[in-house]
Amino acid sequence: MKKSLSSMLYAWVFGIVVVLMSASAFATNGYFADGFGVNDQGMAGAGVALPQDSLDAAVNPANMVFLGKRYDLGIAFFNPNRQYTVNGNPSGFPGTFGLAPGTVKSDSKWFVIPSFGANWMIDADSSIGLSIYGNGGMNTDYPTNTFNNFSPTGSSSPTGVDLMQLFIAPTYARKLAPQHAIGITPILAIQRFNARGLQAFGQLGFSSDPNNLTNNGYSYSYGYGARIGYQGEIVPNLLNLGLAYQTRTYMSAFDKYKGLFAEQGDFDIPSNWTVGLAVKATPELVFLFDVQRINYSEVKSINNPLIAPPAAGANLLPGSLGTNGGPGFGWKDMTIYKVGVQWKSSKEWTWRAGYSKGNQPIPDSEVLFNILAPGVIEQHVTVGSTWTMSNNNDLNFALTRALSHSVTGPNPLEVPGQQTIELKMDQWQIAASYSWKF
Repeated sequence: MKKSLSSMLYAWVFGIVVVLMSASAFATNGYFADGFGVNDQGMAGAGVALPQDSLDAAVNPANMVFLGKRYDLGIAFFNPNRQYTVNGNPSGFPGTFGLAPGTVKSDSKWFVIPSFGANWMIDADSSIGLSIYGNGGMNTDYPTNTFNNFSPTGSSSPTGVDLMQLFIAPTYARKLAPQHAIGITPILAIQRFNARGLQAFGQLGFSSDPNNLTNNGYSYSYGYGARIGYQGEIVPNLLNLGLAYQTRTYMSAFDKYKGLFAEQGDFDIPSNWTVGLAVKATPELVFLFDVQRINYSEVKSINNPLIAPPAAGANLLPGSLGTNGGPGFGWKDMTIYKVGVQWKSSKEWTWRAGYSKGNQPIPDSEVLFNILAPGVIEQHVTVGSTWTMSNNNDLNFALTRALSHSVTGPNPLEVPGQQTIELKMDQWQIAASYSWKF
């Protein structure tokens, strides 16, 4: 049985790496996931102060030492719905670049994403773990030449981008006292990116390297970072505090897209931190409160505006895409507030629910370029459950509804007031996992 289980786990880990490298994970806090691990997802991602499963390394490494020996295999089904709407006809005036009016929806509606986590106790006070999970969200697949009107000669391909991030996260956690622990997770990251349908920007001279701007297939990027965390019982049997910080993850450049992203293809992963409380109203009933901050402004290719005053050094000017101060997506830093509840109604059943609210990162002035990456979701509503079976293993479920949200702004390359662009998105997610506990 142990040999069979080990073989299955090795096969699953290998499969996870293959699938994550061939499909995009989707997320709706910008392009960060709303939660990692099915149990956290059932509470809208809240859980930095409450140990749940061996995907906790992605949330708070300190939680791992309270889990004991266990394996968690998960799978999620994502259904993102993204679209843009252009109102107003192109003016046709010299020096303006209007889009074709109408609504266009992104194709590729369903995605399957696996995850894996494992935790082993070294002794009563320390543990090691391994978590493999994905991130993403900058994914669109429009069956139209969105920027065709930019181009004097036209373009022939559909339009969109595809960003995938894979994290391999080993963890060491140690108790400082019976109910207090710290943990550290070195992070190895792999990114994959593809862009299509941006020829017009090269034909009009906006790119510093038009041969490495678009339609070059997938480009890969590799890097490293770390996450550290603390989790402790501040008031015995009543209140837990969780703190976690992930450093900026420094990535190699996307060489095939160094004429698109600022700093010659740079696309680092920004730092983020989370602070949370777990209030144990009773041994069976726990309320969670988390605050997360994502520092998108650290990365120029994400934060630099498409159009800005000349003093800002980030105008869409001839030869500007791909330069050190070149245009980006204009994303702001994002703060997300999460609340969750967990109720163990019996030995066999645990129930969860959650809600999160964030300030989506795209300003009204940046809607044009963000047709490619309309990460405008602000609210998530979730439910989840765990069935603990007779062998003490768990079957976990979570359902997430990312509520529809839109952002509308002007086309900055048209006559003022001539065109507006609306970005809209909503999402469903169904996730399940099986947990082996020893």
